[in-house]
Amino acid sequence: MFKRFRRLRLNENLRNLVRETTLSNNDFIYPLFVREGEGIKTEVPSMPGVFQMSIDEIIKECEYIYSIGLKSIILFGIPDVKDSVGSECLSEESIIARTTKAIKAKFPDMYIISDLCFCEYTDHGHCGILDPHTHTVDNDKTLEISAQQAIVHAKAGIDMIAPSGMMDGIIETLRTALDENGYQDIPIMAYSTKFASAYYGPFRDVAESTPSFGDRRTYQMDPANRLEALEESLEDERQGADILMVKPALAFMDVIRELRNNTNLPVCAYNVSGEYAMLKNAGIAGLVDYERIMIETLIGFKRAGADMIITYHAKEACEYLNKNN
Repeated sequence: MFKRFRRLRLNENLRNLVRETTLSNNDFIYPLFVREGEGIKTEVPSMPGVFQMSIDEIIKECEYIYSIGLKSIILFGIPDVKDSVGSECLSEESIIARTTKAIKAKFPDMYIISDLCFCEYTDHGHCGILDPHTHTVDNDKTLEISAQQAIVHAKAGIDMIAPSGMMDGIIETLRTALDENGYQDIPIMAYSTKFASAYYGPFRDVAESTPSFGDRRTYQMDPANRLEALEESLEDERQGADILMVKPALAFMDVIRELRNNTNLPVCAYNVSGEYAMLKNAGIAGLVDYERIMIETLIGFKRAGADMIITYHAKEACEYLNKNN
């Protein structure tokens, strides 16, 4: 009887030797949400274990995550004052700029990615300047202020910029602005395949970025479109993106694999808030073995072709790997 498959599974050391896909602390990017104030660490009800934090609490969090081998973060800002164009994030004293400087002063090796968008900063909750006639985002005007925001981040010491607004031409615009201002070495992670997804719901609680009207389907992608997803990502590659992304990840592993098969650039999977909340709350309810299903899900993203994962599970995943490796 042919037993080759069973023979390779009967011993744990052998299973480890033949394992095709592995996770390490280096795979993860941890989202952090910073708001004005001091001594603030407020848990988000829809995302257990995820907090809005003031800069001093962000520093404490970075101290811990750095100690467990998690050294890459992506920053999101929550300002006190919002207006129609998100002017707070265009200031060199913006909350992202000040947080970046504070982290770098304490942890110069922490790798900081900035989410570059306007939805957290505008009073209408959309990702840029609104066209008064169509009441949707004006693509070209938003490109202009996106370039301004990128320079603010670069001056503050950011390591990588990730523009999430899904404006056409955003990668070329930012690459040109960064290069012309002496920031040729700052890479751009493109939100190259970002779907208009229902999985983002809890994020809008933590980032306080729910649109005051309508939705974002005029600039984010239709979840039904696989070919368009590939085309848009490859267009971002042509414009100069250094890393491509698929967001969300869990329901779009086919898109991750499609992209992996068509590019040599690194691919990032964004394991979004709704995906995190489902697993977290199922674990709290005792419906699943939370640690096992978390690790299985993260391995799934890598098996699909992701080189790195933005995930709210990052801290727990590193704790698990440190304990079990």
